[in-house]
Amino acid sequence: MNLIADTHMHTVASTHAYSTVQEMVHAAAQRKLYAVAITDHGYRMPGSPGAWYFKNMTTLPRVLEGVLVLRGEEANVVDFEGNLDLLEKDAKVLDWVVASMHHPVLKDFAPTPDEVTHAWLNVAKDPNVNVIGHCGTEEYRFDYERVLPEFGRQGKLVELNEETFTGRPGSVQNCVRIMKLCKKHGVPVIVDSDAHFSTLVGHFEHSLKLLKEIEFPEELVVNSSVERFRAYLKQYTGVFREQTSD
Repeated sequence: MNLIADTHMHTVASTHAYSTVQEMVHAAAQRKLYAVAITDHGYRMPGSPGAWYFKNMTTLPRVLEGVLVLRGEEANVVDFEGNLDLLEKDAKVLDWVVASMHHPVLKDFAPTPDEVTHAWLNVAKDPNVNVIGHCGTEEYRFDYERVLPEFGRQGKLVELNEETFTGRPGSVQNCVRIMKLCKKHGVPVIVDSDAHFSTLVGHFEHSLKLLKEIEFPEELVVNSSVERFRAYLKQYTGVFREQTSD
């Protein structure tokens, strides 16, 4: 399977990553990717970008070095009602939103699986969200059978996150189960690097190995072809409403 887009990555604006936007896009061009999404963290994450960062992403070229550049954010789920730290002023200009649960934001909570289930069901209703980020995290287990089909019905892509295999190895078995259930229920997924340095952009080796092992259907992987990816963008984002040279 050949993946043509990487839609979850962080730049120096997140302060715990180490490459610029231009360096990340250059790396994507070197790997012959069709598109990237720059998705620095929402404001509730320690070390997140400044107040004007996301709104000012309109200054980024839509196409750079031949790569389609999506203006994105990794928004934080801030409670177990499913609220996000995505600001309205930012949502208006963004193309791509990944919603994720992170311990630094939710450290004061010790949720039950029922509470996490409730949160994700509410996130599924949020029209601004495109991707459900690394939801196999062990401390935020939920009712996969109940929630994953709802993600599919609401047009949310379930992410298989390459960084999980090295940064959250205790969550890998949850990811295997999630991918098997997405296969069972026909829920579209997206494979992302979650790169924090340019040399990691477009690297999906562990994720592709997992998908091959479980015989995951390529047609459910939205970034497995330009045609599938563009179809998703046209249906769920405003990217192609602009006059672009993509």
